[in-house]
Amino acid sequence: MRRRTFLKASGAGALSLFGHPIGGAAESQPRPNIVWIIAEDMSCHFGYQGEPLVKTPHVDRLAREGVVFDAAYTTCPVCSPCRSALITGMYQTTIGAHNHRSFRGAIKHELPAPVRPIPEYFKAAGYYVCNGSRSEAKEPGKTDYNFDYPTDLYDGADYTGAAPDQPVFMQFQLQGGKFRRAKVEHEVSPDAVTLPPYYPDDPVMRENWATYLNSVMYVDQEVGRIIARLEADGRAKNTVIIFTTDHGISHARGKQFLYEEGTHVPLVVWAPGRIPAGTERHDLVAQIDIAATSLSFAGIPVPGHMESRPLFGPEAHPREFVISARDRCDETVERLRSVRKGTFTYIRNYYPERPHMQPNAYKDAKEIIVRLRELYTQGKLAGHPAERLFTVPRPREELYDRKTDPWELTNLAEDPEYAKVLAELRKILDTWIRETNDQGQTPETEAVYDADLAVYLESRKDEPEYIATMQKNIAQMKAWAGEGK
Repeated sequence: MRRRTFLKASGAGALSLFGHPIGGAAESQPRPNIVWIIAEDMSCHFGYQGEPLVKTPHVDRLAREGVVFDAAYTTCPVCSPCRSALITGMYQTTIGAHNHRSFRGAIKHELPAPVRPIPEYFKAAGYYVCNGSRSEAKEPGKTDYNFDYPTDLYDGADYTGAAPDQPVFMQFQLQGGKFRRAKVEHEVSPDAVTLPPYYPDDPVMRENWATYLNSVMYVDQEVGRIIARLEADGRAKNTVIIFTTDHGISHARGKQFLYEEGTHVPLVVWAPGRIPAGTERHDLVAQIDIAATSLSFAGIPVPGHMESRPLFGPEAHPREFVISARDRCDETVERLRSVRKGTFTYIRNYYPERPHMQPNAYKDAKEIIVRLRELYTQGKLAGHPAERLFTVPRPREELYDRKTDPWELTNLAEDPEYAKVLAELRKILDTWIRETNDQGQTPETEAVYDADLAVYLESRKDEPEYIATMQKNIAQMKAWAGEGK
């Protein structure tokens, strides 16, 4: 049975299992601790990835002593859908968790059987399961799941409650690019910044990018504290550390969008004695593969329905392509799908009559977006790639060859020379949508849309300007829908 058609199966037959600890460890060996370190809103700008303006010795150490995956992609460049996917090992579009901040109010969503959050598998195997914020892990860490889950899914925010010989599955949730007060030793100067060519060379943009790079270095400091703590507690010798970010930087072509800046994420697996150190792998990886990989390290059987794949061991097999998807983000209705295969990126825009930079209260409050809108209004983006962020219609299809065009600036979708590649990637996406029963095919009801936004508006009730902007945007979304856009 194919994993991607799991919803058509039921009962024990849907749970074909295997369980082999990675590294050939005997059953008598202690099971490893599994530690996830997840930083928010960061693209591939760490030292080991070649970013010259940052110093990230601790993440670089994990990369040097572990395995680096240089072609890892999030399944969604937005917090709650990608976290819903990662914690279940399933595409958010398969399990109905694809709209951002969904089902937080009276309307609930249960995971479709037989899907379960992977902390439940670790608990059943005797692990102490915890999820903490920041490196100290004194408070519960971010979950942000778009489905109902047990209130006791985690044993605590910290592994100090584990029995002396009990293995732990620990998540450290770091604020990453959202932490704007980062103080680091070697601060990046805005004057030193070289912006990607799809952004205008502007002082506001430079300042923002420098602040972001400083936050990258602050994350590295937190990683250093986590490693030091594991070593001091005597757990580092038998621990697997997986470092990643949830998605890319919250910029105009990053978070919420399917270009490299939004979907390409760092991924390092550090497991001394279990996997070859100092290895760089170039095979395509979906971020959800962290789930099955973690279960496999622990010797826990991986459910046959799971779309996640182990990255090591006898059950590992490389992906021929990876899919990323984006749907509604807060009040902004959107549907984007992408395929990466080889060096090519294919993006499908389902609402081409709407601009790339649709109204969105969350992103429009950011200084970078404010500045880009100002420059566009003033006519200063004319002829610049950034102008495309605002013009309509968008192309329904986009095709880029990252080998010759790493910044994804030249759309090859209408170039006859690439017609065969376009047809192949188009077919891959159509087949994937059909076989996974992509839930984004069916628009959510107005009742669900309104209920989700009512909860979010209530959470921002002390911000009248934000609420007013969001209500205006909601009206725009409904008007566009009424116009068939």
